[in-house]
Amino acid sequence: MPQKVEIIGITSSFEHIWAPVAESSEAIVHFRMPSELTGLADASVIIIAAGGAESEARSTVIAVAAACGEVPIAVAGALPDHRLALELVHAGADDYFALPGDMKAVADWLTLQVQHHRRSEAGNVALHQPRFDYSHIIGHRTGLRAALELTSRITQHGDANVLITGETGTGKEMIAHAIHYNGPRAGRTLVEVNCSALPATLVEAELFGYEAGAFTDARAAKPGLFEIASGGTLFLDEVGELALDVQAKLLRVLDDKRVRRLGATHSVPVDARIVAATNVNLAAAARDKRFRHDLFYRLDVFGIHLPPLRDRAEDIVPIAEHFARQLSDRHGVPRLELGENAKRLLRQHTWPGNVRELRNVMERAVLLGDTALLLPDDATTGEQQTGGTLPFPADMDSIQQAAARAMVERHRGNKSAAASALGISRKRLYSLLHGGGNAPLPASYRTVTPRLPSFVQETVHSKDRRTAKLPASGAWLTSGRTESRQSDPVSVGNPIR
Repeated sequence: MPQKVEIIGITSSFEHIWAPVAESSEAIVHFRMPSELTGLADASVIIIAAGGAESEARSTVIAVAAACGEVPIAVAGALPDHRLALELVHAGADDYFALPGDMKAVADWLTLQVQHHRRSEAGNVALHQPRFDYSHIIGHRTGLRAALELTSRITQHGDANVLITGETGTGKEMIAHAIHYNGPRAGRTLVEVNCSALPATLVEAELFGYEAGAFTDARAAKPGLFEIASGGTLFLDEVGELALDVQAKLLRVLDDKRVRRLGATHSVPVDARIVAATNVNLAAAARDKRFRHDLFYRLDVFGIHLPPLRDRAEDIVPIAEHFARQLSDRHGVPRLELGENAKRLLRQHTWPGNVRELRNVMERAVLLGDTALLLPDDATTGEQQTGGTLPFPADMDSIQQAAARAMVERHRGNKSAAASALGISRKRLYSLLHGGGNAPLPASYRTVTPRLPSFVQETVHSKDRRTAKLPASGAWLTSGRTESRQSDPVSVGNPIR
């Protein structure tokens, strides 16, 4: 995409020189008035032509700097005044040139800035494109491969809108990045916005921008995300969460390719590719009047659906192994390998959080694992699967005893650590290991129940266990130790606690 030089003409001085200068740098020139400051963010260079009106240059520089972000700005005047140059630089300009004396200097500066911008774009592509190459996306399931094949075919059509659908965590954001960084707009800006995270009162201001004084606290003009993304890609994540009134305005921008800031009297052209994503069934939402039919069809020029991870059982282990390698290297810990039992556990889980949940599970395993071999029990999920080591169905005492023994094995015989992990005392752990929740302690671990103080209101006896309620503190004295409880005990034979 050619580099663009914006000439903001306070006056028409030296107007004829800019096109030849820009042409030598393989750039194109676009002229505009000082009142037309929208859409400047996608320019490579901005030059303010102020010959004969240098006194107006400072206010124009301030307004342009607020509208264009990091784009370099130069002022071209007719007065070789060092004090004026210093004042303009303090206002936000990068340089000042007095023409015609500085003609060669301004040409060299323009060429340097255009080349720098071109290298920056190329570096941006080189940095991101390998990360989002389609070959790096793991998956053998037919539905996913079909989605990736369609994505690779539409990527080169830089103006076509794309709608990516799928459950949360299926990789919609990664596909959006791949579309941008492998397409013709790769060197330009990718602007991402989570529509569900924008406050309802600020959605329009963020998307479309506003002029100074458009509302309370709007002290200076601000370009919207459409203007900032002009020339590149605008990624609208969770687009199904937009309110109906905002949907109508979004539709108009997509149809007209123009945007009008809040408080502005005219619109400006924008050229951004729209990639939208949602976990909502927009077709059903449109039938229920929660999403506009016309906007749905406008976004769904190319529809890409990503299947959930539970429908890609053959991909789960390869993805998990990829995350294990990647996260081990990132955190500087030994490489972890998945045992067969761990692989079975991963395949059995339903993964409601999809790939994002799998990544979190693997990161937790990588950080907690302390050997080069990922133990099967380390690959548990949020549902605390145990790999078949606990008897089930079975009576409560047997389940508690098996859980206690499994925790002791996990901590390599360290009973204090096992008890801490279970949230119980070491004595309670010994009781569980020797026959379950209601079994008496071995003789070597029994203690004499202390005499209860006189203020005890109620005493409940059950076999060898004595429980007493303390009226003031709400603490419970159990077999000689005090535990802080927030509610009355249900029974003496409670599950592990």
